[in-house]
Amino acid sequence: MAAIIHPLLTLLASLTRQELARQVTYLKAENQILRSKLPKRIDLSNQERRRLVKHGKSLGARIKDLISIVSYSTFRKWVRSVEDTPDKRPKAKDAKPGRPRVEESISEAIIRIRKETGWGYTKIVQAMRRLGHSISRQTVKNVLVGAGLGPQPHDTPDTWSEFLKRHADTMWQCDFACKRKWTIKGMVDLYFLVFIHIGTRRIWVSPCTASPTGEWTTQQARNFDMFLQDENLPCTILQRDQDAKYVQAFDDVFTGEGRTIKKTTPRSPNLQAFVERVIQTLKHEVLNGFCVVNEQHLNHILKTGADWYNKRRGHSGRDHLPPVRDSGDPPVVDLTKHKLVCHTELGGHLKSYRAAA
Repeated sequence: MAAIIHPLLTLLASLTRQELARQVTYLKAENQILRSKLPKRIDLSNQERRRLVKHGKSLGARIKDLISIVSYSTFRKWVRSVEDTPDKRPKAKDAKPGRPRVEESISEAIIRIRKETGWGYTKIVQAMRRLGHSISRQTVKNVLVGAGLGPQPHDTPDTWSEFLKRHADTMWQCDFACKRKWTIKGMVDLYFLVFIHIGTRRIWVSPCTASPTGEWTTQQARNFDMFLQDENLPCTILQRDQDAKYVQAFDDVFTGEGRTIKKTTPRSPNLQAFVERVIQTLKHEVLNGFCVVNEQHLNHILKTGADWYNKRRGHSGRDHLPPVRDSGDPPVVDLTKHKLVCHTELGGHLKSYRAAA
């Protein structure tokens, strides 16, 4: 049996060597062609030299028939330089231990402080130092990054959203808006002021004017102040932008009553998001449906639109109910017994629904 298997294995081994020899011959020919296309000198990095030495050293003298990128003598110099260079890497038994791991309790404290306060790395280091733990700023960063809290603080204990939530019940925002009037001489801009209460989203809209002077603006501030007194509405902070039409007399109307004027930074309409959104709603849902011909026309539209917005238009920030409403949820209307009535305003442009009496 062995006399039969041995010749077969010898034949298979011979065929394998012949196949490998043909592959090597082809690769050598291809390598020569590619080498002829390259410049005469090719600069190699130390890492590339060590890689060639690693794979070519075991071939011994047979490397002469294969090497083409450098001469055989140069290759031997590389081998000798690698053999003569001592291994600077420490042995496993001589290796010193690395930086010790941060205790789990310290990591949990760092993460908790960050989540509850939003502090940066330095303030967290200071807080831990007051607890008797001396840790570096890099340690705090590594712990927070490992916990997925990001390399930089993304929130602070006093964000703009938190500020608005704290003062929503007593804070108002105001801004100018305009609507064009059609005249014989062309288009004329009519300006009006819009105020919104952040807590309830209730609005107040002033009459319009073609000349928003400082005197006119101050008079609208007085009208708004009387509206607050008549409706018994709180207002301790009024937020406005840097528009030059807000003269000092405008601010004095509010500061004289002990209120605070909070000015937004220039070119920051996002800080006035509530009043900007109300103005957009009034334009898209009310004003864009009309061609205004005079101030009285626009004042009628604004007065009706403001009343509709406050009492009949649902608001997502108020659980999809109007800003001005009775306390609690509205009573459930049995639609099988009561007929729906569509209430229209401004010539049918504004619609709302209620149950028939």
